[in-house]
Amino acid sequence: MPHHENHLFQYDCDAILFDLDGVLVDSRHCVERHWLEWAGQHHLNKDKVLHYAHGRRTVETIRLVAPQLDAEREAAELEASEAHDSVGLIKIPGALDLLQSIPADAWAIATSGTHAIAATRLAFAGLPVPEVLICAEDVEAGKPDPEPYLFAAMMLGVQPARCVVIEDAPAGILAGRAAGMHVVGVISSSYPAEELSHAHIIVRKLSDIEVLPSAGVGQARLIVRMKGI
Repeated sequence: MPHHENHLFQYDCDAILFDLDGVLVDSRHCVERHWLEWAGQHHLNKDKVLHYAHGRRTVETIRLVAPQLDAEREAAELEASEAHDSVGLIKIPGALDLLQSIPADAWAIATSGTHAIAATRLAFAGLPVPEVLICAEDVEAGKPDPEPYLFAAMMLGVQPARCVVIEDAPAGILAGRAAGMHVVGVISSSYPAEELSHAHIIVRKLSDIEVLPSAGVGQARLIVRMKGI
């Protein structure tokens, strides 16, 4: 992984696949409030719960931290409580500008949240709903399994190797790598740079990423330029 301070890196690709939470909207405070309340109700180690919660589907987090519980039932209740909660959400600078710089058929979101949660957070941040939005209900296996990103690429009609993934969570980075995609890690309020070491490149913030159309005929559609750390 490159570590040259303020060095510019570039990928040519046909599509960009975004995680939602931590990348396009900062939902850490909202997410952690719900998980901490749930962990307290079940007398679970709160640090362990938060360690696994970010970047994973709710049902898979529960299976990891509390295998004795009915994961599907617990997840449904947790997700219902989060679905319309915008308290603690924070807009991420540069998110709208970045999405608006990409053709509508060349980007997607693959999130571990439900469609209802994604709709609330996109609306809060004033972000467009993508033509391809892969959520918790759409896959059999969530991140770090590659299925969400592979499904997104398939729905866009793009080869996985021609995709760039933008992620802030270790589970999502592993999912993108397993899908055979280029993975850009973005430092967020949830994870520092040292926990994103499996990304091909790490950037300090979303606004360090620029997307341009490719001028080459028969080549990649997009050029992704970024200032890596």
